[in-house]
Amino acid sequence: MQNRLTIKDIARLSGVGKSTVSRVLNNESGVSERTRERVEAVMNQHGFSPSRSARAMRGQSDKVVAIIVSRLDSLSENLAVQTMLPAFYEQGYDPIMMESKFSAQMVEEHLGMLQRRNIDGVVLFGFTGLKEDVLKPWQPSLVLLARDASGFASVCYDDEGAIVILMQRLYEQGHRHISYLGVPHADITTGKRRHEAYLAFCKKHNLPAVAALPGLGMKQGYEQVASVLTSQTTALVCATDTLALGASKYLQEQRIGELQLAIVGSTP
Repeated sequence: MQNRLTIKDIARLSGVGKSTVSRVLNNESGVSERTRERVEAVMNQHGFSPSRSARAMRGQSDKVVAIIVSRLDSLSENLAVQTMLPAFYEQGYDPIMMESKFSAQMVEEHLGMLQRRNIDGVVLFGFTGLKEDVLKPWQPSLVLLARDASGFASVCYDDEGAIVILMQRLYEQGHRHISYLGVPHADITTGKRRHEAYLAFCKKHNLPAVAALPGLGMKQGYEQVASVLTSQTTALVCATDTLALGASKYLQEQRIGELQLAIVGSTP
């Protein structure tokens, strides 16, 4: 198997110096048309393309955008990614997927690796605990989703509004005993804001507030949904789609079919 040619090899075959080959690759001035044609002919003959590291050294990229999701099993985040992909493909960008698992340290490690690879940009699904100083070097080329930070482009859910819409719809349908399954307040948006919106609606309309905040996952929803069900409960609001999946599985197993399930997830 033939070894990959380097810039040094192209220079030798073209009878020029490495700096001349570099100027040709960068389309810089200072190279005669005849020399440029000779170097390009050699590159075409041997199917030469500069390595990733060489491109990075010249400040170029491979038109790659990184998407860092918090959970690979998040239905709402996967749906958001699906809507992004056609736009990236249309512009000639190759997206790569990474997972943070709600770890600020993992985000820092991912960004460090992406910086070394000279990635064009990053779409980051945010969460409570992200370090803004770590994000700072990416400010011109990073978009935050589901979280806002000063000086960064961001796309955020209307957490309070989503809960109010669900509660209002259930209330108009005649429900007066609406339970809530959510996320601990350590998560400011999905946890604190959504739960407080539920509590505020219950207070405003004199409804009993019955809630549990077990976490984000399907397992937590399955294990904890029984704790918010009373003999009078007619509807259940879940703060995330994965919580709702777990709750729904439990309800099906227990053959509880008369309960209305409302979800903040893929379409908050």
